[in-house]
Amino acid sequence: MNKSKNFNLFLMDGQVTGRIKCTLSNWTGLAYKIPRAYLEKCKERQDLKQSGVYFLFGKNDNDEVEVYIGQAGIRKNGEGVLFRVLEHLKDATYFTEAVMLTTQNNSFGPTEISYLENKFTNMAIETDRYKLRNSKTPTLAT
Repeated sequence: MNKSKNFNLFLMDGQVTGRIKCTLSNWTGLAYKIPRAYLEKCKERQDLKQSGVYFLFGKNDNDEVEVYIGQAGIRKNGEGVLFRVLEHLKDATYFTEAVMLTTQNNSFGPTEISYLENKFTNMAIETDRYKLRNSKTPTLAT
């Protein structure tokens, strides 16, 4: 059975150090990698106003690489995952880039994003590649 995949990386700013949008053939999901300094440039992206899961990558004061994993639903003001990530800009400058997962058709509901947040958090704990910045493990959606 053929397990090959075709994915597209769109360099939104024309450079690999800028914003990157990733799509996978036959998948409604979208992945974005956005440096902290470029987050404000994404406010008009409608797909980032949807529900999603996000990762904030950076280093702590001990120079250890770390990640914060979170989720965001659509809020009453019509904002979603990007708005939630922008709220983290008020925090200390621990993260240098964000990765956000959402969908092309806004198909993530509360159960899906809770499940994904829990799954990704447990995967981060198991692999022990990054120090997990989350103070508690999210509950598994039922």
